[in-house]
Amino acid sequence: MTAIDYDLEFLEDGRTIELISIGMVRDDGHEYYAVSARLADRGWRGWKLRRRVRKHAWLMENVIPHLPKPHGDWNNHMPQSWLFNYNDPAVKPHKQIAAEVKAFIVGTDPAELPDVELWANYGAYDHVALAQLWGRMIDLPEGIPMFTHDIQQEARRLGFGWKDLPKQETGEHDALADARHNQAVRRWLARQGWRGAS
Repeated sequence: MTAIDYDLEFLEDGRTIELISIGMVRDDGHEYYAVSARLADRGWRGWKLRRRVRKHAWLMENVIPHLPKPHGDWNNHMPQSWLFNYNDPAVKPHKQIAAEVKAFIVGTDPAELPDVELWANYGAYDHVALAQLWGRMIDLPEGIPMFTHDIQQEARRLGFGWKDLPKQETGEHDALADARHNQAVRRWLARQGWRGAS
Protein backbone atom coordinates (compact mmCIF):
# COMPACT_ATOMS: atom_id res chain seq x y z
CA MET A 1 0.00 0.00 0.00
CA THR A 2 1.36 3.42 -0.99
CA ALA A 3 0.15 6.38 1.08
CA ILE A 4 0.11 9.85 -0.42
CA ASP A 5 -0.55 12.81 1.84
CA TYR A 6 -1.69 15.96 0.11
CA ASP A 7 -3.11 19.42 0.54
CA LEU A 8 -4.76 21.83 -1.85
CA GLU A 9 -5.20 25.54 -1.39
CA PHE A 10 -8.20 26.86 -3.26
CA LEU A 11 -10.73 29.64 -3.67
CA GLU A 12 -14.28 28.51 -2.98
CA ASP A 13 -17.50 30.48 -2.88
CA GLY A 14 -20.05 27.84 -1.93
CA ARG A 15 -20.63 26.91 -5.58
CA THR A 16 -17.21 26.52 -7.17
CA ILE A 17 -13.75 25.42 -6.03
CA GLU A 18 -10.83 26.94 -7.92
CA LEU A 19 -7.39 25.39 -7.43
CA ILE A 20 -4.61 27.71 -6.27
CA SER A 21 -1.85 25.28 -5.29
CA ILE A 22 -1.28 21.59 -4.61
CA GLY A 23 1.33 19.77 -2.55
CA MET A 24 1.75 15.98 -2.34
CA VAL A 25 4.21 13.68 -0.56
CA ARG A 26 4.58 9.92 -0.99
CA ASP A 27 5.90 7.49 1.59
CA ASP A 28 8.95 6.93 -0.62
CA GLY A 29 9.97 10.57 -0.09
CA HIS A 30 8.98 11.92 -3.50
CA GLU A 31 7.15 15.27 -3.48
CA TYR A 32 5.06 17.29 -5.92
CA TYR A 33 4.15 20.97 -5.87
CA ALA A 34 2.37 23.17 -8.38
CA VAL A 35 0.52 26.46 -8.59
CA SER A 36 -2.35 26.93 -11.01
CA ALA A 37 -1.44 29.13 -13.99
CA ARG A 38 -5.08 30.21 -14.13
CA LEU A 39 -4.14 32.84 -11.56
CA ALA A 40 -1.50 34.16 -13.96
CA ASP A 41 -3.72 34.08 -17.06
CA ARG A 42 -3.60 37.47 -18.78
CA GLY A 43 -7.10 37.14 -20.17
CA TRP A 44 -10.47 38.04 -18.72
CA ARG A 45 -10.78 34.79 -16.76
CA GLY A 46 -7.43 35.30 -15.04
CA TRP A 47 -8.21 38.93 -14.22
CA LYS A 48 -11.57 37.93 -12.73
CA LEU A 49 -9.99 35.13 -10.68
CA ARG A 50 -7.25 37.43 -9.33
CA ARG A 51 -9.89 40.00 -8.43
CA ARG A 52 -11.82 37.38 -6.44
CA VAL A 53 -8.65 36.28 -4.65
CA ARG A 54 -7.70 39.88 -3.79
CA LYS A 55 -11.14 40.37 -2.22
CA HIS A 56 -10.71 37.22 -0.11
CA ALA A 57 -8.93 38.53 3.01
CA TRP A 58 -8.18 35.06 4.41
CA LEU A 59 -6.48 33.87 1.20
CA MET A 60 -4.51 37.11 0.89
CA GLU A 61 -3.27 36.79 4.46
CA ASN A 62 -2.71 33.02 4.70
CA VAL A 63 -2.17 31.47 1.25
CA ILE A 64 -0.84 34.05 -1.20
CA PRO A 65 2.29 34.83 0.89
CA HIS A 66 3.36 31.17 0.48
CA LEU A 67 3.20 31.16 -3.32
CA PRO A 68 6.45 31.46 -5.33
CA LYS A 69 8.36 34.66 -4.74
CA PRO A 70 10.66 36.42 -7.19
CA HIS A 71 14.35 35.78 -6.71
CA GLY A 72 17.58 37.27 -7.95
CA ASP A 73 17.33 40.27 -10.25
CA TRP A 74 13.68 39.46 -10.96
CA ASN A 75 12.93 40.51 -7.36
CA ASN A 76 13.31 44.16 -8.41
CA HIS A 77 11.35 43.87 -11.65
CA MET A 78 8.23 41.90 -10.77
CA PRO A 79 5.13 44.00 -11.50
CA GLN A 80 3.47 45.15 -8.28
CA SER A 81 0.09 44.03 -9.63
CA TRP A 82 1.21 40.38 -9.55
CA LEU A 83 0.09 38.26 -6.58
CA PHE A 84 3.23 36.08 -6.83
CA ASN A 85 5.96 35.20 -9.34
CA TYR A 86 3.92 34.06 -12.34
CA ASN A 87 7.16 33.01 -14.12
CA ASP A 88 8.15 30.44 -11.47
CA PRO A 89 8.54 26.86 -12.81
CA ALA A 90 5.95 25.66 -10.24
CA VAL A 91 3.26 27.73 -12.03
CA LYS A 92 1.71 25.33 -14.53
CA PRO A 93 -1.36 25.02 -16.77
CA HIS A 94 -4.27 22.99 -15.42
CA LYS A 95 -3.78 20.15 -17.95
CA GLN A 96 -0.11 19.83 -17.05
CA ILE A 97 -0.91 19.68 -13.34
CA ALA A 98 -3.54 17.00 -14.02
CA ALA A 99 -1.06 14.89 -16.03
CA GLU A 100 1.72 15.28 -13.45
CA VAL A 101 -0.55 14.50 -10.50
CA LYS A 102 -1.84 11.40 -12.27
CA ALA A 103 1.74 10.24 -12.89
CA PHE A 104 2.66 11.02 -9.27
CA ILE A 105 -0.25 8.94 -7.95
CA VAL A 106 -0.44 6.00 -10.35
CA GLY A 107 2.92 6.04 -12.13
CA THR A 108 3.38 5.78 -15.86
CA ASP A 109 2.80 2.07 -16.53
CA PRO A 110 -0.94 1.22 -16.67
CA ALA A 111 -0.09 -2.47 -16.23
CA GLU A 112 1.39 -1.78 -12.81
CA LEU A 113 -1.15 0.41 -11.05
CA PRO A 114 -0.15 0.75 -7.40
CA ASP A 115 -2.49 0.27 -4.45
CA VAL A 116 -2.77 3.88 -3.28
CA GLU A 117 -4.34 5.58 -0.27
CA LEU A 118 -4.86 9.34 -0.36
CA TRP A 119 -4.76 11.21 2.98
CA ALA A 120 -5.66 14.83 3.77
CA ASN A 121 -6.60 16.93 6.77
CA TYR A 122 -10.27 17.98 6.58
CA GLY A 123 -10.02 16.44 3.12
CA ALA A 124 -13.56 16.66 1.71
CA TYR A 125 -12.98 19.81 -0.34
CA ASP A 126 -9.43 18.75 -1.16
CA HIS A 127 -10.77 15.57 -2.77
CA VAL A 128 -13.37 17.45 -4.81
CA ALA A 129 -10.74 19.93 -6.03
CA LEU A 130 -8.38 17.04 -6.80
CA ALA A 131 -11.05 15.14 -8.74
CA GLN A 132 -11.88 18.29 -10.72
CA LEU A 133 -8.39 18.24 -12.23
CA TRP A 134 -9.88 15.66 -14.62
CA GLY A 135 -13.46 16.95 -14.74
CA ARG A 136 -16.33 15.07 -13.18
CA MET A 137 -15.82 12.40 -10.51
CA ILE A 138 -16.59 9.67 -13.07
CA ASP A 139 -13.74 11.07 -15.19
CA LEU A 140 -11.10 10.10 -12.60
CA PRO A 141 -8.29 8.22 -14.33
CA GLU A 142 -7.92 4.54 -13.51
CA GLY A 143 -5.95 4.07 -10.31
CA ILE A 144 -6.88 7.43 -8.74
CA PRO A 145 -8.80 6.65 -5.53
CA MET A 146 -12.41 7.82 -5.47
CA PHE A 147 -12.09 8.97 -1.86
CA THR A 148 -9.56 10.48 0.50
CA HIS A 149 -8.88 9.20 4.00
CA ASP A 150 -9.37 12.01 6.49
CA ILE A 151 -6.79 12.62 9.20
CA GLN A 152 -9.37 14.21 11.49
CA GLN A 153 -11.68 11.23 11.16
CA GLU A 154 -8.83 8.85 11.97
CA ALA A 155 -7.86 10.99 14.98
CA ARG A 156 -11.43 10.86 16.35
CA ARG A 157 -11.59 7.11 15.73
CA LEU A 158 -8.50 6.72 17.89
CA GLY A 159 -9.87 9.03 20.59
CA PHE A 160 -7.79 12.14 19.84
CA GLY A 161 -9.04 15.71 19.44
CA TRP A 162 -7.49 18.56 17.45
CA LYS A 163 -5.42 19.74 20.43
CA ASP A 164 -3.87 16.28 20.89
CA LEU A 165 -2.30 16.17 17.42
CA PRO A 166 1.27 17.27 16.60
CA LYS A 167 1.37 20.96 15.72
CA GLN A 168 2.76 22.36 12.50
CA GLU A 169 5.79 24.50 13.27
CA THR A 170 5.94 26.59 10.08
CA GLY A 171 4.42 27.03 6.65
CA GLU A 172 0.76 26.59 7.51
CA HIS A 173 -1.33 27.04 4.33
CA ASP A 174 1.66 26.39 2.08
CA ALA A 175 0.31 23.35 0.19
CA LEU A 176 3.57 21.39 0.25
CA ALA A 177 4.37 22.22 3.89
CA ASP A 178 0.82 21.19 4.83
CA ALA A 179 1.18 17.90 2.90
CA ARG A 180 4.42 17.17 4.76
CA HIS A 181 2.72 17.92 8.07
CA ASN A 182 -0.25 15.72 7.12
CA GLN A 183 2.21 12.88 6.55
CA ALA A 184 3.81 13.46 9.95
CA VAL A 185 0.41 13.50 11.69
CA ARG A 186 -0.83 10.41 9.81
CA ARG A 187 2.30 8.50 10.80
CA TRP A 188 1.93 9.70 14.41
CA LEU A 189 -1.68 8.48 14.45
CA ALA A 190 -0.61 5.11 13.01
CA ARG A 191 1.87 4.70 15.87
CA GLN A 192 -0.82 5.61 18.42
CA GLY A 193 -3.24 3.11 16.87
CA TRP A 194 -0.60 0.40 16.92
CA ARG A 195 0.08 1.10 20.62
CA GLY A 196 -3.64 1.01 21.38
CA ALA A 197 -3.92 -2.37 19.66
CA SER A 198 -1.23 -3.94 21.86
